[in-house]
Amino acid sequence: MTQPAPRRRPLPWATLALSVALALPLSARAAADLEPAPMGAVSLAGGQFNIRHEKLTLANGFELILVEDHRLPLVAFNLWVHAGPRNEAAGQTGFAHLFEHLMFAGSRHVPRGAFDQFIDAAGGTDSNGSTNFDRTNYFFTLPAHQLELGLWLKSDMLGWMIDEVDSIALANQQDVVRNERRQSFENRPYGIVEEATYQALYPEGHPYRAAVIGSHADIQRIRLADVKAFARTYYRPNNATLVLAGDFDPAQAKALVQKYFGTLQPGPKPPEVKVAMPEITKERRLVVTDRVELRRLNFVWHTPAMFAAGDAELDVAAHVLGGGKASRLHALLVRDRQLAQSVQVGQDSQSLSSLFSVEIVARPGASLDEIEALADAELTRLAAEPPTDAELAQARATIQTQLLQRMERVTTLADLVNHYNQMAGDPGYAGADLARYAAVTPASVSATVARWLRPDHRVVVQALPGEPVLPPEVPTPPAPTRAAKGERESLNAAEAWRRQPPRPGRAAPLTLPASHSFTLPNGLTVIHAPKPGLPLVSASLVLRAGQAANPADRPGLASFVAAMLPEGTATRSGQQLAESLASLGATLQAQAGAEDARLEFSSLKASAREGLALLADVVQHPAFAEAEVTRKRAQRLTALAQTREQADELASTVAQRVLYGEGHPLASPSLGTEASLQAIDAAALRAFWQGHYRPERAALVVAGDVTEAELRDWVQPLFGAWQPTGPAAAEQPLPPAQPAPRQAARTVLVDKPGAPQTALTLVAPGPKAGLPDAASVKVMNAALGGLFTSRINHQLREVKGYTYGMFSGYSLGRERGQFTLSGSVRTDVTGPALADLQREITAMRARPLGAAELQRVRNAQLLSLPGLFDTNGAVVAGYAANWAVGRPLNAITELPAQYGAVTAASAFQAAKQHLQPAQLITVAVGDAAQVLPQLRKLGRTVEPRDADGRVQR
Repeated sequence: MTQPAPRRRPLPWATLALSVALALPLSARAAADLEPAPMGAVSLAGGQFNIRHEKLTLANGFELILVEDHRLPLVAFNLWVHAGPRNEAAGQTGFAHLFEHLMFAGSRHVPRGAFDQFIDAAGGTDSNGSTNFDRTNYFFTLPAHQLELGLWLKSDMLGWMIDEVDSIALANQQDVVRNERRQSFENRPYGIVEEATYQALYPEGHPYRAAVIGSHADIQRIRLADVKAFARTYYRPNNATLVLAGDFDPAQAKALVQKYFGTLQPGPKPPEVKVAMPEITKERRLVVTDRVELRRLNFVWHTPAMFAAGDAELDVAAHVLGGGKASRLHALLVRDRQLAQSVQVGQDSQSLSSLFSVEIVARPGASLDEIEALADAELTRLAAEPPTDAELAQARATIQTQLLQRMERVTTLADLVNHYNQMAGDPGYAGADLARYAAVTPASVSATVARWLRPDHRVVVQALPGEPVLPPEVPTPPAPTRAAKGERESLNAAEAWRRQPPRPGRAAPLTLPASHSFTLPNGLTVIHAPKPGLPLVSASLVLRAGQAANPADRPGLASFVAAMLPEGTATRSGQQLAESLASLGATLQAQAGAEDARLEFSSLKASAREGLALLADVVQHPAFAEAEVTRKRAQRLTALAQTREQADELASTVAQRVLYGEGHPLASPSLGTEASLQAIDAAALRAFWQGHYRPERAALVVAGDVTEAELRDWVQPLFGAWQPTGPAAAEQPLPPAQPAPRQAARTVLVDKPGAPQTALTLVAPGPKAGLPDAASVKVMNAALGGLFTSRINHQLREVKGYTYGMFSGYSLGRERGQFTLSGSVRTDVTGPALADLQREITAMRARPLGAAELQRVRNAQLLSLPGLFDTNGAVVAGYAANWAVGRPLNAITELPAQYGAVTAASAFQAAKQHLQPAQLITVAVGDAAQVLPQLRKLGRTVEPRDADGRVQR
């Protein structure tokens, strides 16, 4: 089971780049003139993509944009408040983001903590918020029959949140946000490097100078009076826009929006922010040390604001230089010269000004000076010589595919429309946006690079391994236990009718995407899930060739084989494959998990057959060329070293080693070990491929705008001639895991001196796929730690303020199952956090769920199902996973009945049978000097291990 991401995660800097800057809506009237409305909001007319929409403004200034889309019985609610860090006062960095957190704390008519519970009970998905420099957004997606519930919740957040925020709520969210900062900056590789870069780029007083999340000092000094003043100024209906996208009746939606938002009182016009673009006239260089394994080089320039002249050209330049494996810097530094582990280039467009950045992570031993000289030479060449027509075509193909993929989900479609409404002043601006890219020429790209990306106008940052230099620690004061008098105030009058949540409309029957299969004569299973609506296709070739198939002396072999497949075939080099995919606007990725390997593909329908031909070539005719094997081995050895940087990843890696025991196929990292990587050669790779990559042991899963007849026409000539080239590998049963002794849970500590947080991972053996009560297990886990509103996350985050997020889940594999509970906590509360976790686990096994909690968490699993299969990629992933674990095709379509049958008794039985505290292995990665005494205070015997998981004596 995939664990949910922590909620209210800010996007660290500016967040809307190339893949976002390309929607193509027309006005509702213009679109309606082109063709009748289809089931979806997106149509093709005149060779362009159009999004039908309607925009209106209430008397109080509140903006509403409607995007009618009947592909699925879902409605996305996307509320943008037009305020972000650009609107913060001096000394209040992080204020806009902290306010985002407070918006979920409760309102006058929605009790504290109930907002997320309403969303869960309704079957909501994608419930979250985010802040970037220019705006704050709040979004969720609900089943269509809950349209009125969504408007009730959104309107109360905007109009009556300030009524309920007090010093207790403020102190709690200050703790949560500071934990988020520790997790996202101080305890994340290169986090403080990024912050230092922005401080070098922008002068004091510029609203983009600080991280969106703010500093510890500024977050802690925010007072309740500041919160109220910010609400009075910015959180008013005349400074907000709601986009509704999905399955609704426009007339009903308009009437309900008027009912719920029409009585909100407007505020004064927010003050305008006018800041000149900073100008750098002499290169600025800085060196920042951090707890990182690899050195990193960054170049950053100030560039034109979003949609200004030159912005589109710099998007294209970013693609040419570092937009994937086909790009110039990747080919030069990663593939040919092998000096870099990774290259990323982007035009980060914002309203006041943008940034163009080049980020190069160096291989061990590589010279940053040499890397800089080579990268500068490529920049100079692009400024002097226009890119080729093929490079420009690749950029445009990528843009087109990313555009349609962003329109595939109503959640991201709604956000895209809101983006254009604020940043361009018109949700129908996207047609003009597309025209910008159509107007780009090779010469204009070159001229724009020459003008803006000059060496004397940039900041150069070298990130080096070492101890980070952090500001003095800001103490966390004791949280108040009660609110003082006079802490509450109102911007809008109370309306008693709002206290009762609206009743849902009539729900449509809950159906999930069905599939059927056919088998080619060579034994390849083809699973087809038709999903018309947008001209997109996704596919996954899944094989039982994961980590479990590794020989005992070759950990990492399965993932090495998968990684090599796109690196060259008998007729195409890795570079040629990358260029072919880029010209199609397609993606092809290969990876091996615990029990299966997958080659995942996506593209426009028009490119799908040609792209699938590349996939067929990759899986049937891999080259395993010696030079490429050597290069990829070095890259994987470097990646293995990088895992030591990430505390959460390190905790997970060590936990697997302890759980499964030495010599078990799942005990080592998927990358393998240094010894095994050095020993694996081309012959070993080819032998594994011959034994495991066979049509009779594979399934091709395809979803999207393709009929069965079309699919048969594609796959028979591409995959029908696939035949094994050697004997099949024997399928050995997977050995069992090695749980902790039942008399005492096991605790492992990995020292990470100076870490501001402790990364915790708790693991235990769990049930396998095919479990009759799997739905009961998942409902029980939803209550325990699977949902944002779960007992564990609520206690450790919302009550105690110990963490940014703590979640649990079950992985039900074909031959192995596992329970995992993980998250990071503040270092000084590691012991109390573990004690709380133990209490919550014990309580889950002590008594059945109450009726209200059962209904909420069961509905969160049941009613959210349509929203979990809303893209081609999600449908493909679901059916690929089913096949990999040996489940029948109808296992997905039967999920509603299975979840609907879960009772308090069956969930309680699942907890008693599959939640075993005595089998839990706890791995803590943190500052041992602070953590060890806390663990001993709990009475735990602690087993020290190093970063490779080896026992220390």
